[in-house]
This record gives sequence, structure tokens and C-alpha cells, in this order.
Amino acid sequence: MTAQLTSGQLIQVLNAVADKVIASKDYLCELDGAIGDGDHGIGMARAFQSIKDKLQGIDPQTAEPSDVLKTAGMTIISEIGGAMGPLFGGAFLRAGTAVAGKKGLDINDALTILQAAEAAVRERGKVEVGDKTMLDTLYPAKEALAEALAAGLDPAAAGEQCIAAAKKGMEATKDMLSRRGRSSRLGERTLGHQDAGATSVYLILEAAYQEIKKICGA
Repeated sequence: MTAQLTSGQLIQVLNAVADKVIASKDYLCELDGAIGDGDHGIGMARAFQSIKDKLQGIDPQTAEPSDVLKTAGMTIISEIGGAMGPLFGGAFLRAGTAVAGKKGLDINDALTILQAAEAAVRERGKVEVGDKTMLDTLYPAKEALAEALAAGLDPAAAGEQCIAAAKKGMEATKDMLSRRGRSSRLGERTLGHQDAGATSVYLILEAAYQEIKKICGA
């Protein structure tokens, strides 16, 4: 896992991510239905199907990775209503801006992307770690990757550490009280339920990592 991802390979990664999100539609709706409106999976699946459609119109020979990420972000914003569209879409847009000018993306750029996505979610959602949101998956994933790279781990090991932390963060939302959104009104009734947004972030990160491993032959 030492090569840089080209725009064409990033498109391949996002298509794999989209397939994972679409396949998880019912699961995400089930999670959301416990403490929310129950439509999170529908919105995410619709948005990522649209991403797949939009990606077909991108020329990987002329587009930069930044363009690919920004296209995904704008598509999510246009397809998902409520707070989730700006949160997920904003994360992709900020990530695209953070790597503007890059012709290829490596493991250090992955950290830049996570840092940018985290900043976007914090600013747009006005959330903190522990609020039972998508940030509770995103933040530990970013921290783990930063620590792994600082320790000199190779990209494959760093990626594994990142995904393991993301999963742990996602699962930890079961023991949190919801402090944002409509579910916050349910108080202690939100305990014991895994957050759907946090789960979507994990699915996105894990699917991306698995596809990158295939591309890099790891």
C-alpha cells in the first residue's frame, strides 16, 4: 500500500463505497428507526447511487482527485435532505478542497482528508465527541491514523489501525446519550442504540480501505 491513488482509482474506490452503502440501506434504516425517522438508509443509498451515476461522467485523465471528491460532496448535498446532506456532503467537499492540486493521493493525504472531514462536521453540525453522531466514528479514525503515521507504521498497518478505531468508535455510540438532532429529545431512550450516522461513516471508511487494499495489492 505504497502507491498513490490516481483519479481513476479513486473513482473505483468511491464506486465500491457506494455499493457498500447501497447494500446497507435496510440496516441503516433499522438503526435509524430505533431513535430517529428511520429513513437514513434510504437517503444514503439514493445519494450514493447518484454518486455512481455522476462518476461515470468524470474523465479520470483530466480530473484531479479533488474534483472526484467534490463531485461526491455536491451530489450528497443535492440528494439528502435535513442535516445529513450538508454534514456528509460538506465532509467530502472539505476533503476535496484539502487535497486540491494533488495528482495522486497517498496515506498522508488520507489523514489530510480525515482531518478536513472532521473539521467540516464539527463546524456544520456544532457537535463534539460523545454527542452520539458521525463524529464519534470519524474522530477516533483520524486520531488512530495520525498516531500510526507518527509512529512510523507502514500504510497497511496504519490503515488497519484507523479502521479498527473507527469500528470501536461506532460501537461506542450504543452507550452514549444523543445530544444532537431529533433523537436528543428521547433522552435515556437513546441508550443501547448504535447511531446510524456513525455507522455510515464506518461503512464508508471500511469499504474504502478494503478497495484500496485490492488496488495496491496488499
